Amino acid sequence: MVWFEVVTNPTLKMTDIEAVVALVRKKVPDALICVDNTFLTPYLHKPLDYGVDIVMHSITKYMNGHSDVLMGSLATNDEKIAEQIKFFQMALGAVPSPFDCYMVQRGLKTLAIRLREHCSNAKVVAEYLEGHPMIDKVLYPGLASYSQHGLANRLLKEYGGMVSFYVKGSGEQTRRFLKNLKIISLGFSLGGYESLAELPITMTHSQLSDEAKDAIGVTNTLVRLSVGLENPTDLSKDLDRALRAAMV
Repeated sequence: MVWFEVVTNPTLKMTDIEAVVALVRKKVPDALICVDNTFLTPYLHKPLDYGVDIVMHSITKYMNGHSDVLMGSLATNDEKIAEQIKFFQMALGAVPSPFDCYMVQRGLKTLAIRLREHCSNAKVVAEYLEGHPMIDKVLYPGLASYSQHGLANRLLKEYGGMVSFYVKGSGEQTRRFLKNLKIISLGFSLGGYESLAELPITMTHSQLSDEAKDAIGVTNTLVRLSVGLENPTDLSKDLDRALRAAMV
């Protein structure tokens, strides 16, 4: 099995899905190619169109969009794989409740509208942070400075609602910055209507070794931001005020 994200968490590096599929099919034709498409959703990118076998989504995130459901999904174009997945689901009892399904259906009805707003807000916030004197570097596929901007233009419909950035200063200053946010909340999750910030080194990626963290760029000043549906000017002001308070 080959498993990857087209846009990785938390540094938003991109994987060339076309190149990966071509290489795997050439070298190991029978290997399963699986993509975690949670960050992008089918609105921004459709991995099955590129020949992968299975696409996973954390429905908890953008697909539901209201931060009130825990659910996941697997999608495939292969009937044999679909039957295997269905058997495992039945055997393990991994079946969501009718009410949770209703809630997700509600969210899916506004997915395109929400994603357009997430993407628009994220671009505004990323551009604002890129020009901020207290930010060292911004990671966002929609910025011209992003190292894989050309690949993003080729693969993505829009650039997504996730923005990561490195704060100038120390890890302690970065923690003070997060504590001083008012509109943006601190949280592990992402993809809901509300903006959430997290510190990967002590939260989502805390179990990695120091060597692994260094290898992928997870430092004590890296912040991952899930840009929500609030006014982007208000979000930018919140970030600015928290940054200035942290650097005193």
